[in-house]
Amino acid sequence: MPRKKPFSNKQKKKQLQVKRERKRGDTGSGPSSRNASVERGGERQSDTSDSETTDVRKINQQPFNREGRYDPNRFRLHYEKESKEDVEKRKKMAREKVLQPVSDKELEVDINDIYPSEKGLGFPRRPSWNYEMTRESLLRKEEKSYREYLDDLHSRNPPGTLSHFEHNLETWRQLWRVLEMSDVILLIVDIRHPVLQFPPALYQYITGDLQKQVILVLNKADLCPPPVVIAWKHYLTSQFPHLQIVCFTSHPGQPYSTVLQKKRMRRKGDWSKAGGPIDILKACQEITAGKVDLTSWEQKIQRDAAAERVDGERAEEGADSVLMEHQSDSAMEMSSPSQELYKDGVLTLGCIGFPNVGKSSVINSLVGRKVVSVSRTPGHTKYFQTYYLTPTVKLCDCPGLVFPSRVNKQLQILAGIYPVSQLQEPYSSVGYLCERTPFLSVLKLKHPSLLENESHWTAWDVCEAWAERRGYKTAKAARNDVYRAANSLLRLAIDGRLCLCLRPPGYSCLREHWENHPDLPEVMALQGRTTEEERAGEGDDEDDGESSTEPEEERDRDADDDEDGDDEDEGFGHPRRKDDKPSGFTVNMYNVLRENECE
Repeated sequence: MPRKKPFSNKQKKKQLQVKRERKRGDTGSGPSSRNASVERGGERQSDTSDSETTDVRKINQQPFNREGRYDPNRFRLHYEKESKEDVEKRKKMAREKVLQPVSDKELEVDINDIYPSEKGLGFPRRPSWNYEMTRESLLRKEEKSYREYLDDLHSRNPPGTLSHFEHNLETWRQLWRVLEMSDVILLIVDIRHPVLQFPPALYQYITGDLQKQVILVLNKADLCPPPVVIAWKHYLTSQFPHLQIVCFTSHPGQPYSTVLQKKRMRRKGDWSKAGGPIDILKACQEITAGKVDLTSWEQKIQRDAAAERVDGERAEEGADSVLMEHQSDSAMEMSSPSQELYKDGVLTLGCIGFPNVGKSSVINSLVGRKVVSVSRTPGHTKYFQTYYLTPTVKLCDCPGLVFPSRVNKQLQILAGIYPVSQLQEPYSSVGYLCERTPFLSVLKLKHPSLLENESHWTAWDVCEAWAERRGYKTAKAARNDVYRAANSLLRLAIDGRLCLCLRPPGYSCLREHWENHPDLPEVMALQGRTTEEERAGEGDDEDDGESSTEPEEERDRDADDDEDGDDEDEGFGHPRRKDDKPSGFTVNMYNVLRENECE
């Protein structure tokens, strides 16, 4: 009689898991637990997240132990899946289409082209409810309303015309709760492409239906030329006259020393040197009009500035403590919009925006130290949390949400709303980037073709040349790893090391006006720039790129190779060594933006 084979470790674990599930039965979690959506019925979450008429791809799968109380995949990104035919078509085009530089006029973007009013590009609203409804009936009503929203959206926009946008109802619920809890909304956008991340329907809902005020935070102002910053600010003011607009940066005067440098050189505990917190305070003082005592906030900003030592480090033991609250499901789902603003004399600021616009960095800068982990990965913030900045000011952090629009998907990827490591076809986005930046002068590439004086480049050629320069090889055949090179270039663009900035309509015609605007010194001071540094950067740019030494190449070898890991220590670089180059040796972002043509 043959002997039975012993069970493998995998089989043993599976049997043990089955026994535990049978033993546990249906008593594993209560209705208020974070994985209650799974215990209420395995199909409920997929029903709320996927439309019957679309095929949805779920991104950033995390390991899940059903015995735990929290399901990490509940708020994962859900985007519409692209067909294999479309992916293969773009790959073929990346190999064949010769890149042609676009005109400066094509870098100008109008918000009405991104969010045309006649296409119904709104966002799902929370349906009406009352306290007589049970929790389950409210959830079913929200699911039904969400399906109707998706059906209407797809009926008014043919397939292929919509951009990537969030299909996970659980994430939209987070937005509803933040809007209901907050008194003032901080809508955070990336200054490099603000109209992509400022849905007019959201602004109209907040100011009209909710009767609340919005402060538009133009974040990452240090990555954009001062004339473009001013032009965007004036354009948005003309489109939305009652909108409060504030420029913000968490890295003033912290340029990248090379294109390949992984992180800007910020010393530990240096969050309180951000540019813009005082402007947000002034905007809140104007909105509240004395209804909330904000003197404690003003005093905190003054204390943070005074606590800075000569070497730029803060004494962590002397920092103010920050109370953090996690909101439970039951508290969120059965809460109604607060009719009373500034309840108990507390101002609640809700921070909302698209992924990768820097919401967590803004909160860290307002607090003056790191309380929220930051990451380049879209969807890093899973659910909203609240932080007491002072006894009278509370911050509310919401997960990043992508609203439906008509923006080009390649531009969306360059804006950082889609995890780069999850892209099936990154080459078309690289081509889109190269047609809008002088990539040859910045990246110093050599054409992979053996022909001399080859001047025609395709997106595939760029990726192959970058793989050759960086030493990216496939494991088996040792060929140039063009996929890894494409991902590397996209991460350089998202991080701002290879910077693409869009311009408002009419910028090219009024360039001279914006370059001589009286507000330029104020914006440059916010960015931590000086005229002398800019001139030094422009003068040394060409030599800096060519004379990159071998030790520097080795130091930056993996600077752009973090796939999508959490940048927990972003901005906490080492103090500058004596043999490091001075801040004047910076990449000339004006050349990258075609402010001055190099070649």
